[in-house]
Amino acid sequence: MLDDARSQRLISLRTELLRLRSAAEDAERAASTLLSRVHAVNAAGAANLVRYVALRSQDLRDLQDRLTAEGLSSLGRMESDVLRNLDAVLGTIDAALGQADTHDRTHQGSDASRQTPAPLRVHTAALLGGTAEDRQTRIMVTMPTEAANDPALVARFVAAGMDVARINCAHDDAQAWSRMAQHIRNAGPGIRIAADLAGPKLRTGPLAPGPRVVKVAPTRDALGRVVEAASVWLVAQPAGGDDPAAGEVPVTDAEWIARLRIDDTVEFTDTRGRSRYMTVVERREGGARIEGDRTAYIGTGTLIDVDGRETQVGVLPPVDQALRIHPGDIIELHRGTEPGSTRDGRHRVGCTLPEALDAIRVGDRVLFDDGKIEGFTRAVGTIAGQRVADVQVTLASPKGTKLRAEKGINLPDTDLPISALTDDDLRDLDAVAGFADIVQLSFARSPADIRRLFTELDARDAGHLGVVVKVETVRAFRALPDILLELMRRPRVGVMIARGDLGVEAGWERLAEVQEEILWLCEAAHLPVIWATQVLDSLAGSGVPTRAEVTDAAAGERAECVMLNKGPHIEEAIEALDDILRRMHGHLEKKRPLLRRLRAWSHEG
Repeated sequence: MLDDARSQRLISLRTELLRLRSAAEDAERAASTLLSRVHAVNAAGAANLVRYVALRSQDLRDLQDRLTAEGLSSLGRMESDVLRNLDAVLGTIDAALGQADTHDRTHQGSDASRQTPAPLRVHTAALLGGTAEDRQTRIMVTMPTEAANDPALVARFVAAGMDVARINCAHDDAQAWSRMAQHIRNAGPGIRIAADLAGPKLRTGPLAPGPRVVKVAPTRDALGRVVEAASVWLVAQPAGGDDPAAGEVPVTDAEWIARLRIDDTVEFTDTRGRSRYMTVVERREGGARIEGDRTAYIGTGTLIDVDGRETQVGVLPPVDQALRIHPGDIIELHRGTEPGSTRDGRHRVGCTLPEALDAIRVGDRVLFDDGKIEGFTRAVGTIAGQRVADVQVTLASPKGTKLRAEKGINLPDTDLPISALTDDDLRDLDAVAGFADIVQLSFARSPADIRRLFTELDARDAGHLGVVVKVETVRAFRALPDILLELMRRPRVGVMIARGDLGVEAGWERLAEVQEEILWLCEAAHLPVIWATQVLDSLAGSGVPTRAEVTDAAAGERAECVMLNKGPHIEEAIEALDDILRRMHGHLEKKRPLLRRLRAWSHEG
């Protein structure tokens, strides 16, 4: 028998839960036109997403506390089926109050989510391969260039645990992608191939070329003793004006190279005017390796002598230059092709997307090189007929941060009037439509970007391909519910959390919060999520993981797929990730959140 006080608390909770249920159903009715357009396999997920968004537009933490105090479910895991979770709590309250069920719990969405296995697992298998009973979290691996010519490498990736092969269309070419795809098919018929379109790239333009010089230096121990000699290969100048390979210095006389012998002494005066002597220690066809115990700077045109026989150093590539940026500096962004430079304390840098300079406004934030340099637009105007924007630097190292050519620029506050699909992407789409299982769309910011991709796929008779939208901008994050509903017009779709650019735009301090909201919304929509960027990067690069990245990889178990990038130790990274995910699956399946108001679809900070 309930006392009056508890009865009143339960009645109050019941009233509030019924209000939430009514709000969820009202939102579903209001979105009926949008919901009518989604594919039949996504109907239940789309309706549930709309209900979830309606409820999460409110702060439910106080309600959660009161539900928990009464020993009831806190609704912390309602993502997969909003109505079923509400009805379960209402049913418990009705039973406690001794009341018959007085509200309608027959909504089709509630029944649809009782499928076995769960809809999310079914959709994951449809997009990423395998079956709904397989390991819940797949592993996606970015194909290195070597995969185009090394089928054994691809086979080892599959053996290590790769489920999805990612071909990055920003690198290599169509012929290499096609060979990669063939090797993937041969290595594992069930392995899915995802072609990642590059999208528009907003980057810094070229910088003024540096001197054409090569530095060769010995390695010394703590006492200054040489432990490894300075070494460089002398080779014949490459034909056709090609640059020499790393570690090579070209000379203009191939016959001079051919006459070199082991132990010959090579003499020259380096670019600083210092005499240097190095010894021939190794020979090969068309080249000789020389060693010495002194640092030397060898430049284009340097004269080299062996026993009175001279030759000249050929054309060396220019040294990469960088602008050193300090807090308080001004970076003038311009749309021309003039190489960047620093004059009178003012930095001039080109911008590879001229449309960005037309759209940028005073006050807009600007971030360079993955956020290593940050500032705001202080002024915009025209100089010599060119649109320019002055960026006041607010974040950089006090000692100066180097800014090089081809580094990323992020404009999180600027509404860029450009499509997510570039002309290059459309050409790449022609190439990959014939072998890919999945197309990944970069830089999507609105439902219009999704619609255009669908149109382009249909035009190539490739409407059957799965589609993954990469969330890598703040605008995409804010528009995510609408993007998901547009995406769900096709049967095999998913989302990638591109944590690199997204973290730069949202701010690293907000990235954890942002990725949580994406995971929740996609679970509500019953759509798989790919957890990407810098997963086990240290392990893949050096063979030794950091503690932080192992923890990060384990957290990726909450997504339906985790992506690894390239690296010399990528096989070990695949094996380690496979082990981590299998271990974590026995301990964790999603998390129980506190239901404060979400803001993915709002413009709040």
